[in-house]
Amino acid sequence: MRFGLAILTGLFCLSGFAETASAGDIRGHIEITKSLTRWRLIPQLRDGAWCLKPEGNSSIDELDRLAIYLEGPGLDSGTPVNAKLVQQRGRFDPEILVVPVNSTVAFPNADPIFHNVFSLSKAKQFDLGYYRGGQPRTVRFDKAGVVQVYCHLHPHMNAAIVVVPSAWYTRPSHDGSFMLSGIPQGTYVCVVWHKSAGFLKRRVELQETGTTSVDLTIPNRDMGRSQ
Repeated sequence: MRFGLAILTGLFCLSGFAETASAGDIRGHIEITKSLTRWRLIPQLRDGAWCLKPEGNSSIDELDRLAIYLEGPGLDSGTPVNAKLVQQRGRFDPEILVVPVNSTVAFPNADPIFHNVFSLSKAKQFDLGYYRGGQPRTVRFDKAGVVQVYCHLHPHMNAAIVVVPSAWYTRPSHDGSFMLSGIPQGTYVCVVWHKSAGFLKRRVELQETGTTSVDLTIPNRDMGRSQ
C-alpha cells in the first residue's frame, strides 16, 4: 500500500513539474521617443473653488499611460476582480485601470459635489446618474476592450478602463520594462495600448520554456486607434 502511494505521489510530482516546465515568459521593453499627450486640464482648489490648470506635456509620464496584455486562443481569461475608480479632487483616480473580463468596478464619489459617470464605448455603455458621496455605484465589465469613462457635469474628467481578455496583463515600470510570466506554449498577440496613441500589436511565439523578448518603440506607424 505504501509502495502504491509512493508511485502515485511521484506521478503527481512529475505532472506538476511538466506543467511548470511548459510555461514561458515574455520580457519586454517599451521606448517612447516623443511626447504623445499635448496637454490636459488638471483641477486645483483655489480660494475654496475648483479651477482648471493646463498641464504641459513635459510633466506627463507617458509610460504611466500604457497597458500591456496578451490575447490569443487557449489563454485563461483570468480571475475577475473588484476594483475602484474614485472621483476625487475633480478627477478620476486612477486615470487608467486594467482589469480582467467579468470584473466589477466601483465608482465612489469622494468629492463634496455631484458627479455623473458614464461611457459610450462599444465594450460597455452605462450611465450612473447624478450622485454624491455615500451613494455607491458599480458596473460589471463582461466584454474585453477599452472603456472610456467621463463625467456629464465635468467635461475635463476622463479615465480609461482596459478590460483584458486574458490573465496575462501588466503595466510598464518607470524605465519601460515589463514582464509576463508562466505563459503556455503557443502563438499569441502582445497588445500595447497608450491612452493618446492607441494600439500597437506584436505577434509572439512562446516555446515550452525560456524567455521571449519583445522590444517596442512608440510612436509607431503600425499603431491604430481601434482594436
